[in-house]
Amino acid sequence: MEILIIGAGFSGAVVAEQLARSDKIKKIVVIDERDHIGGNCYTEKDNETGIMVHKYGPHIFHTSNLDVWEYIRQFDDFIPYQHKVKAKYKNNVYSLPINLHTINQFFNKSLSPAEAKKFINKIAEDIPNPRNFEEQAKAFIGKDLYYAFFYGYTKKQWGCEPKEIPASVMKRLPVRFNYDDTYHHSKYSGIPQHGYSYIIEQMLSHVKIEVHLNKKFVTVENNPQDYDHVFYTGPIDEYFNFKFGRLG
Repeated sequence: MEILIIGAGFSGAVVAEQLARSDKIKKIVVIDERDHIGGNCYTEKDNETGIMVHKYGPHIFHTSNLDVWEYIRQFDDFIPYQHKVKAKYKNNVYSLPINLHTINQFFNKSLSPAEAKKFINKIAEDIPNPRNFEEQAKAFIGKDLYYAFFYGYTKKQWGCEPKEIPASVMKRLPVRFNYDDTYHHSKYSGIPQHGYSYIIEQMLSHVKIEVHLNKKFVTVENNPQDYDHVFYTGPIDEYFNFKFGRLG
């Protein structure tokens, strides 16, 4: 079989690396419209400082799946890293996600975990069926914590009012009633020593794999027929030529 993979990011690279192991696969062609592999995980060293730069924003690899952790570490050594976040609000610095220390510091209290739960339940708004992010947040933690830590950041991150974002997004964010300030609770966490581009380069180094950059995939109406199967890992709205407009 001959395979075409659109996208040289993590998804495309893993598919290619796995398929290249099979005796049934003769050739794998990977194309990407950018001038580099790695997709949004692309990394490069700054020539002046030697610092590894995550060009499209920082990426932290974390998982609780041992198979995934052992698989990814075949391709590079990982530097141990625990993500911790601080937020500045009105000249004070707080820990995020919201935890017991954040609650006590913000409201100038010294609550125990049980007392903090009761306090948050008391200040949370009574919204039985939250319809959006803002309503879910107010029903979850009350308006004061919402406007201090979520409103402005969410608006900047998503480029729209939180009222336009589904309530399910807020449900992903934890509130902790202890002093744990680690952002992820995954069992394994780290940053690749030589960068994500290096990992993906290793994945795509098999003799069966060809990589072509600066090559844009045509839309589904002109799907290539020269391959036994095509894997598309790009934006789904672009695949359908924005038939229903651009996805948010």
